[in-house]
Amino acid sequence: MLPLSALSAAVIATLVGFAGTVALVIAAAQAVGATPGKTTSWLCAIAVAKLLGGLFLTLRYRMPVVLAWSTPGAALIAATSGLGMEAAVGAFLVTGALIVATAAVKPLADLVAKIPAGIAGAMLAGVLFRFVAEVALAVPQAPALVLPMVALFLVLRIITPAAAMLAVLAVGIILTLILGLSGPLPSGVTLSHVEIIVPRFEFAAIIGLAVPLYLVTMAAQNLPGFAVLRANGYEPPVRVALLVTGLGSMLSAPFGAHTHNMAAITAAIVAGPDAHPDRDKRWVAAVAYSACWTVIALFAASFVALFAAMPKALIVTVTGLALSGALMASLASAMNVAETRFAALLTFAVAASGLTLFGVGAAFWGLAIGLVTLGVEQMLSRVTKG
Repeated sequence: MLPLSALSAAVIATLVGFAGTVALVIAAAQAVGATPGKTTSWLCAIAVAKLLGGLFLTLRYRMPVVLAWSTPGAALIAATSGLGMEAAVGAFLVTGALIVATAAVKPLADLVAKIPAGIAGAMLAGVLFRFVAEVALAVPQAPALVLPMVALFLVLRIITPAAAMLAVLAVGIILTLILGLSGPLPSGVTLSHVEIIVPRFEFAAIIGLAVPLYLVTMAAQNLPGFAVLRANGYEPPVRVALLVTGLGSMLSAPFGAHTHNMAAITAAIVAGPDAHPDRDKRWVAAVAYSACWTVIALFAASFVALFAAMPKALIVTVTGLALSGALMASLASAMNVAETRFAALLTFAVAASGLTLFGVGAAFWGLAIGLVTLGVEQMLSRVTKG
């Protein structure tokens, strides 16, 4: 019998993982021109892929392995411009292939590991900055909606961080209805469907989206996800997990889904002692987590319709507040090491600028300028010391 604590942990983790960032995934889909039908397919496919991958890893290794969609990856996609859905799907396939290659080829994993944490953090911070800054810009549009949500978040993030975004989203929807800011609401529950999207492989999309998406997924999601499991006394199957998530991302990409990966925040809920006092039995909470995502996969169309009826100010505020923690962590990582601080600053500035050059987005150029600057600094330092 499933313990109540395990069921509770699974439900809370699902709500935190979905409600806190689904607005961002929908924004990402809109940024690449996805229709409501393709957006539904995106959500349904990624939900199915990650619940099946997590279920396989959990049952195979009898440990609470839960997967999540790449939140910083969704932010990266939402910050792109000029890409169509077909080119985005091509980029998602390449990202999945790179993750598979990382599992299979150790030198590639070593190469990724050599990218300084400060540079990687600065690139991610640059991508996330605009979303957090847009919360302030949304205040003049709908102050009666945005300001109460921000105030509630400021209080709850200290008292109960795990529930903060759930409460903010709930209050935001209630205020939207009270203030009459919503569009036509869905009249009933609609089952999901999927659409096949033929990928198009464009050089600019591969360099400007696929490579940065791979890097932020590895650095900001997979590595912390493995660390959470280790912190709770488990030794994660790193290469198998990368293989499963990489293949799953490739298989779900033709239905519109972007990359999925190891979970971190939700994993901390499911793998922690609150899920089950016996560490060897916490895997049942991960099984329940997969069951919860089955419900989301089935009714993704209804969630898309609900969010389509919400005002832009609500979506912007929920997205920005949900990413504020990731932005803080990324900025702290970017500025933590004095030797890489200036290169990280340039990386952040370029990544946050929104620059598009030769069809390639700002995230790639930020990473490039940061690595080049760091290389020049290190070379000059050796010369002057010699």
